[in-house]
Amino acid sequence: MKYDPERAPDPERWLALGEMERIEMVRRFHRGAGIRTPNDQIHAVVHVTVENQVAMGDEIPVAATLARLMGEGLSRHDALHAVGSILMGHLAAVHRGDVDMDAGDPNAPYYDQLEKLTRQSWHDEFG
Repeated sequence: MKYDPERAPDPERWLALGEMERIEMVRRFHRGAGIRTPNDQIHAVVHVTVENQVAMGDEIPVAATLARLMGEGLSRHDALHAVGSILMGHLAAVHRGDVDMDAGDPNAPYYDQLEKLTRQSWHDEFG
């Protein structure tokens, strides 16, 4: 199986792979495409995390957000990056203690931010 961020991997096949195998496939894609990132390991981990969430289907709002962003004109790859930017912001907030881990679903702020995410808001913030 080869990874291409412009094509959704089959969820069952994707989730059947080991996490390190998924990460290495994403790293290989970016290297092969000549895409340089500040840290290819972290970049690949974010891709894999978002793809894992997309593979969960309607269980969480990530797949719907990705589809909406693509409908707004983002490529699938850019839509993955947009969702990943929200994910990383949420993880940073959790790490700082800004998310009350005892008050209901700690992912609720992440899901709320995904609902508000648009092509324009992503471009405005991340350029």
